[in-house]
Amino acid sequence: MPATTEWIVVVPVKGTAQAKSRFGSGDHSALALAMAADTVAAAMAAESVAGVLVVTTAEASAIFDDLGAFVIVQETAGLASAIDLGVATATELGEPWRGIAVLLGDLPALTPAELEAALAAARSYPLAMVSDAAGDGTVLITASSGSVHSPRFGVGSSSAHRAEGYMPLEVSALSGLRNDVDSASGLLRLDGRLGERTTRLAAEQA
Repeated sequence: MPATTEWIVVVPVKGTAQAKSRFGSGDHSALALAMAADTVAAAMAAESVAGVLVVTTAEASAIFDDLGAFVIVQETAGLASAIDLGVATATELGEPWRGIAVLLGDLPALTPAELEAALAAARSYPLAMVSDAAGDGTVLITASSGSVHSPRFGVGSSSAHRAEGYMPLEVSALSGLRNDVDSASGLLRLDGRLGERTTRLAAEQA
């Protein structure tokens, strides 16, 4: 197969009122969408990303349409099914020189340069991955040109992905790529580094 020179990135976004339940009681969907929009915007600005496919609900789709992402509407909220649909669609739209990456949508401090560096490193492996800062979860998996994904997101996904043959990439634990946000304290730790949409909404809710 030709060497991977560019990527299609799949981003699953829950897009429901139940999103980010660890923030406490109430509807945190607006904050979750702001974080996802910042994640998608960063991915779209990465040099080797040819396109971003967002799998989300119809209700949440408008913000990603406005960003210029390719939006796939799926009303069921399961992470695994959203990823499977996104990867299948990316495969259909793919070219021989394109790899497929799956990126979680709760990385509000992600920068295009951080993602670009990880994708550049991933070109050297059929399958690669980046663990979250805690080391237990996974924030990014990649399948270079000609390779087939075996997503294993969920509890203990870092070990599960390694068992499937994904090569762990060396990325600083301080990188926005490794700092997914599931709680208010996690958001606070990234103060000053958050994307513009997350920063604006967090200020409004303060």
